[in-house]
Amino acid sequence: MNKNKHFYGIDISKDVFDVMDQSDKHSSFSNTMKGFKEFRKKLPPDSVVIMEATGVYHVQLADYLFLQDIFVSVVNPLVIKRFIQMKMRRVKTDKADAQMICKYGIQNELKAYEPVSLHMKEARIITENIDLLIKSRTMFKNRLHALSHKSAKTRLGIINPMKKSISELNKQIKRLEDELKQIIRLHYQDLYSRLQTIPGIGSSTAMFLIILTDGFEKFESAKQFICYTGLSPTEKTSGSSVRGSRSISKQGNPKIRNLLFMCSFNACKSNKACRDLYVRLVAKGKSKKLALIAVANKLIKQSFSIAKSGLVYDENFRSVKNELALF
Repeated sequence: MNKNKHFYGIDISKDVFDVMDQSDKHSSFSNTMKGFKEFRKKLPPDSVVIMEATGVYHVQLADYLFLQDIFVSVVNPLVIKRFIQMKMRRVKTDKADAQMICKYGIQNELKAYEPVSLHMKEARIITENIDLLIKSRTMFKNRLHALSHKSAKTRLGIINPMKKSISELNKQIKRLEDELKQIIRLHYQDLYSRLQTIPGIGSSTAMFLIILTDGFEKFESAKQFICYTGLSPTEKTSGSSVRGSRSISKQGNPKIRNLLFMCSFNACKSNKACRDLYVRLVAKGKSKKLALIAVANKLIKQSFSIAKSGLVYDENFRSVKNELALF
């Protein structure tokens, strides 16, 4: 550990954030600008602040400290969870979590936090609002379906207001989707268009890929993004007795996972590389679901190739790496 640096672990929630330093000194602040400033005053030079990525709660504090020239590292919560399990800690409090986050920062190499652009923040907020509206619409539709089994007297005066609510939700979703498309077209028009040249990748998937990857700048490789989406395969085998079936991890964002899985159906018909992969795996006796997951991973790899190369999709294109592999 570098003795010249001062480490601080932060467990943050909606209203407050708990801080533990390397000397196990605890303090708590409000998750507001006032709390941020109070915390900043207590930070000595060469401070290192570590926090979990907790939805939207950590973003404002991380951005504030970044602008104050404080080294900030935002860590995947799953990484912290595994670290706590490895240390066999059973205490689960905000104070204890902040302490373990601090210890993680001391013992591991940290990646510096980089704020996303304002337009990307706006795009993510719009995406979250769309998801909330879709959940509300689904709830109303389910209730409307349930009412179809009730008597006409019971349904009287209820169905029409619910239909009106669904119609209003549809209008709000459409308006937000149009705003989202405007942001993407304004800042990522070329990338947005090139991604859609990949057979199987539609406008919604292309847009969501751009948002999740910060325009394909957040991840260094397709492999990293595959792990992030939860489409990476896992295997449970041990000795001669444990022979679990292979499956995907299902960690990360479920929406992009579902979008890519749906895209894989169309890709098996229109995307030559994906179709060949699907046929080859099924011919080997693999399940159709596993083959479709492999196709979804293939679409991610193609998307990264298109994004990083600046080219459009060409089914006959062969990279230099693949050419050299033939010799």
